[in-house]
Amino acid sequence: MNLHPLAQFLHCPVCGAAPFAVRNEKAKQCSACGFIYYFNPSAAVACFIQNARGELLLVRRAKDPARGSLDLPGGFVDMHETAEEAVRREVQEETGLCLEGVRYLFSLPNIYPYGGFNVHTLDLFYDCRVPHFDGLRAADDASGILILPPSGLHPEDFGLHSIQKGVRIYKERQNTFFGNAGCD
Repeated sequence: MNLHPLAQFLHCPVCGAAPFAVRNEKAKQCSACGFIYYFNPSAAVACFIQNARGELLLVRRAKDPARGSLDLPGGFVDMHETAEEAVRREVQEETGLCLEGVRYLFSLPNIYPYGGFNVHTLDLFYDCRVPHFDGLRAADDASGILILPPSGLHPEDFGLHSIQKGVRIYKERQNTFFGNAGCD
């Protein structure tokens, strides 16, 4: 049974009063102090990292959900951090790489199951460039590293649904991401 995320918030985070009543599908309101809490997604980043030879770097997930499946390096954006700073930090933590180029591609809404709670996220996908993959190491949330050509990307090899969808979009649009970006 999947509860709406707001169902787990029973008391007002400002004054502690209950009931903290449903206002609409994305907000609750305190009956005592009037505070309205809007439930918004957390930001997360996912990185398509390519070297000068055109190869892509993937990681194997060290933790649940989807432990052991393929993933793109990335993770949650920390407080007081830009998405681009999160990209650089997460890639450094998981692979040891320092990125030379970071470019935003697209975003996808997602639900990330964590500790029995569904975390609603907005996953931001980035194209990242490095000259080479020398000095790689799997660390933090990555248990292994895989390097392959873009043609070797298969969405079904990835354990997280948003990453599967992101890989499909990347493969479909790969040649248009850096072409003419005019309005249709």
